[in-house]
Amino acid sequence: MVAYPNPDGIEIHFARLQGDANLVDLWEAARAAGVKPGTIRVWVSRRKIEPVLNGEAGMYFHLPTIKAAAEGGAKHKPADPAANSRGPHAHAA
Repeated sequence: MVAYPNPDGIEIHFARLQGDANLVDLWEAARAAGVKPGTIRVWVSRRKIEPVLNGEAGMYFHLPTIKAAAEGGAKHKPADPAANSRGPHAHAA
């Protein structure tokens, strides 16, 4: 199951026929979310979002869904952002 699902297929179909500006390519989706295109690809691979279209012409996304996913943030936010799996970073003296 995708964390941020797209609207139903009928709504997407009619949006495509009408040239809806809410259907954007990978680069526009990344720009709207304030992330890099690689982050959008990671979101797809981790099933946070899914493309509306995915083919030879590239991936296309539903803009309101992308914005909702970006506002949703990460699943896990560490108490100390500088910490990693081995503990906090030591400062070089």
